[in-house]
Amino acid sequence: MRISSLLLTAVWGVGLALSGTATSSQARDATPVVAVGSQYDTTHVYVASADVDRFAQSFVATFGGQSTKQGVAQVTPTPSSTTTQLLQTPVGTVSLFGFKTPIPRPFGDERTGYLVKDMDVAVRAARAAGADVIVSAFPDPIGRDAVIQWPGGVNMQLYWHTTPPNYAAFQTVPENRIYVSPDRADAFVRSFLAFSHGKIVSDNPRAPGVEIGRSGETFRRIRIESTFGKMSIQVTDGHLPWPYGHEMTGYEVPQLADTLTKAKDSGATVLVEPYTADGRQIAIVSFPGGYVAEIHAAIGQ
Repeated sequence: MRISSLLLTAVWGVGLALSGTATSSQARDATPVVAVGSQYDTTHVYVASADVDRFAQSFVATFGGQSTKQGVAQVTPTPSSTTTQLLQTPVGTVSLFGFKTPIPRPFGDERTGYLVKDMDVAVRAARAAGADVIVSAFPDPIGRDAVIQWPGGVNMQLYWHTTPPNYAAFQTVPENRIYVSPDRADAFVRSFLAFSHGKIVSDNPRAPGVEIGRSGETFRRIRIESTFGKMSIQVTDGHLPWPYGHEMTGYEVPQLADTLTKAKDSGATVLVEPYTADGRQIAIVSFPGGYVAEIHAAIGQ
């Protein structure tokens, strides 16, 4: 796609976003607040059971923190079995699954789990905001879950615990990295803002294309913050070189070089070497088992 076409699409999209501001505000005001806190936003990572321990060791060695005790459970509404554990680091949490059985559809496609105050209220709020409930609420060993899909095909899991968890706040809040088409970007933003009671921090129609592997071009990038956490939305035509679009989360660290050294020493591979854009130094890494992550540090820190 030519740069001029990308810019035209971006400007048109901004106009749509502005025209929908009143509608978004009305929907948000009519929707109850269901979020608990960003420290309860977990990235869902599925790896082969043989890779679970190697991934957990590498991820914690890279970012610090610890893993909960590994267990085996059924975490889907239909029969299945998986190892399950939380990797809790100062810069983000992973819900790690190593299935011992085939994975029932659509599990494995949901990118995150969001803790909510009340499952039934949250499901109603998601529907009212424009989400599809693709897996109705079901019990798990410690609470309840549901899977929802936002405009643009973005799947997320909602979860609720019988005994409320108590996790320390992150040192830096990770970014949920979403890729959507220009056709559905504004619908996704309106719906998610209504549900999350969040705000648009920036809507840049000319973000540097190097951030999606296309140096010399521009694209539209929207950043949102809410009680659920941070979100970076990449609006693209889908012409993405590897590995862009595979990274589900961006982790902010104090020193990128130090973190990459730890990652490589623990078995991870640097897929995109560090580069600078938008006041950040950025790299992309693949951990054992194939989980791809963006890692960034603010310039000057």
